[in-house]
Amino acid sequence: MEKIDILSLSQEEIEEKILDIGEKKFRAKQIYDWLHINKVEDFSKMTNLSAQLREKLDDIFWINSLKIQKRLVSNIDNTVKYLYGLPDGEAVETVLMEYKHGNSLCISTQVGCRMGCRFCASTIAGFVRHLLPSEMLLQVYETERDSGRHVDSIVLMGIGEPLDNYDNVMRFLTLMNSEGDGMSLRHISLSTCGVVPRIYDLAELKTGLTLSISLHAATDERRSEIMPINRKYHLDELMKACRHYFAVTGRRISFEYSLIEGVNDTEQAAQELINLLGGMTCHVNLIPINEIRERDFRKSRSVERFQKRLCDAGINATVRRTLGADISAACGQLRRDGGMNGQPGVSQQKTGGET
Repeated sequence: MEKIDILSLSQEEIEEKILDIGEKKFRAKQIYDWLHINKVEDFSKMTNLSAQLREKLDDIFWINSLKIQKRLVSNIDNTVKYLYGLPDGEAVETVLMEYKHGNSLCISTQVGCRMGCRFCASTIAGFVRHLLPSEMLLQVYETERDSGRHVDSIVLMGIGEPLDNYDNVMRFLTLMNSEGDGMSLRHISLSTCGVVPRIYDLAELKTGLTLSISLHAATDERRSEIMPINRKYHLDELMKACRHYFAVTGRRISFEYSLIEGVNDTEQAAQELINLLGGMTCHVNLIPINEIRERDFRKSRSVERFQKRLCDAGINATVRRTLGADISAACGQLRRDGGMNGQPGVSQQKTGGET
């Protein structure tokens, strides 16, 4: 019998399994606390359980784990970038960022990505598999354990398309919002390139999380050139879904717009974006693009002008602060650059000093 990934189970699901093997219901709460409060990695450490029960658990379940393959620490702003090795030999990236309001963690939801956005490093090596809920959760647990910092907010904006791994991501959100960690979903942001049917599904759940749309162009022609998802779900369908999400949840949507020199940073592009978003309750997050060697896209030199144009038109627009510039902290860059060949537990700091 294949063992069950216990870290991906809710407390109620653990209760069902415990009752099935003839144990008392209250044992499930004890087990859940060991996993999500004490964060133990082995059943033998659950010392308030009998040896017999611990053996049963070891026969039925397994406790997932991640290993640090690389750790890069920025000397500029204390950003920490992790390359986590998975049990099957794959690897994903996680980035810990320090803000005045607290520590934010950017996590991955897939190994690779199949969305094919032309400016993104995550998609270059292709899609391998979905991450399990436990593998998303462990990015939080292991980062807190290693850094000694509490994670105050989470962004699902690392490697992968969260809504392409919908069921596992929803289970992860449930676990994060549960009794163990108890993070309010209002402190979690989910970024999608625009998987329209799942936006409607997400709206009906009324989770309270912040939805971010990777927009990057305001016409179908231009967006389809750089984001293949737009060939399946055109902008009119995407914007209809966004308006529905706001109407149902009351949560303002954030639109991410990576500015690419000569591609989407012109005066015309700004006006097209104004036309698209005019009248919506939204926020535009302007992002200086991260240059990658496989693409010839270059950072825009018109970021401030573009921002002013939007603000003058009454659209709330800010420029994302660049963090971890000295450690290539954009998603996909470390994994793509051969980080998977690193040894588990190796700590590296690109700019010197002690971690």
